[in-house]
Amino acid sequence: MSALHANVNDIPLAGIPALVLPALGETLIMVGIVMAIVVLVGVPLGAIIHNLARDGLFPNPALHSTLSWIVSVGRSLPFLILMVAIIPFTRLITGTNIGIAAAVVPMSVAGIAFFTRIVENSLRSVPPSLVKVAKASGGSSFQIICTAQLGEAIPSLIGGLTINTIAMIEYSAIAGTIGAGGIGYVAVTYGYQRFDNQVMLATIIILVALVAAVQVIGDALVRLTTPHSAARVSRRSVRRPVLVP
Repeated sequence: MSALHANVNDIPLAGIPALVLPALGETLIMVGIVMAIVVLVGVPLGAIIHNLARDGLFPNPALHSTLSWIVSVGRSLPFLILMVAIIPFTRLITGTNIGIAAAVVPMSVAGIAFFTRIVENSLRSVPPSLVKVAKASGGSSFQIICTAQLGEAIPSLIGGLTINTIAMIEYSAIAGTIGAGGIGYVAVTYGYQRFDNQVMLATIIILVALVAAVQVIGDALVRLTTPHSAARVSRRSVRRPVLVP
């Protein structure tokens, strides 16, 4: 009887686009706002933590340990627990604990913690000799961070940003369970609570396609910004001389 009831209440196939496309727009808005905040905060915070280490540009082991511990706490909490734990903070910032605005706060906290660690690890891979050359050239700490460190770590940062964006898409689906809107909200409301398998399948396809598109774009940007890849492309584009017997 329950199966018959579920079939009767299924959304018609023709009506699914009108349901899921606005939800996709909400998901893109959420992820876009969050990733803008993540980059604006995570990049400088990661660079600061990296350079507060003993071999950094402005070493301060005590402050480095404190900031690193805070970031580790933010990364260690499962997103659903983090989202519930900071509801008072979310309500203080946005005035509500539902909707896109409320979802942006916990997603940003989780994303900043994740991307900050990615930035820090990416800067560790920069050869110390580049920093030494920049110092010898008389560059300021800000110039060294922007050019010798962040500039050289761009491929790694783009790869990390791709992973972070995919994680935020997943988090936006989780945020939908508390009324944040987006694909996750549609999946829970129609696919789970109403047992509408057609809507559930549509949301799964959209999420898989969205994640795949982000991954493809991210991989392409990494290849374009990797010096060795660019050099290989340049060599391939050079025509070989024609030998005349």
